[in-house]
Amino acid sequence: MLLPLAGLLVGVLLGLVLNVNVSFELSRYSAVAILAALDSVLGAVRAELDGVYDNRIFISGFVTNAIVAVILTFIGDRLSLDLYLVALINFGFRIFNNVALIRRHFIRG
Repeated sequence: MLLPLAGLLVGVLLGLVLNVNVSFELSRYSAVAILAALDSVLGAVRAELDGVYDNRIFISGFVTNAIVAVILTFIGDRLSLDLYLVALINFGFRIFNNVALIRRHFIRG
């Protein structure tokens, strides 16, 4: 569980220290990538709390989520469709679901 949390902390700190400007053309890709990463980290935290965390599953899920989301966004750009919204809605739903399960774990003790 330490790897996902450490990665999240390093990413947040780098984002605060470095002045990174994302162009408008890449903003959709950035949004999808950030949500894919957050979804993977929260999924890993939930898996650790459930006692089923596996680092290989976390890394493969992180990479697979990011690749599928970027491909979906790219295809949407080529077709002039907002397919990135599909990824954003899906990741948003999963993030809220994971946060709810993590919250329940801490409330029930």
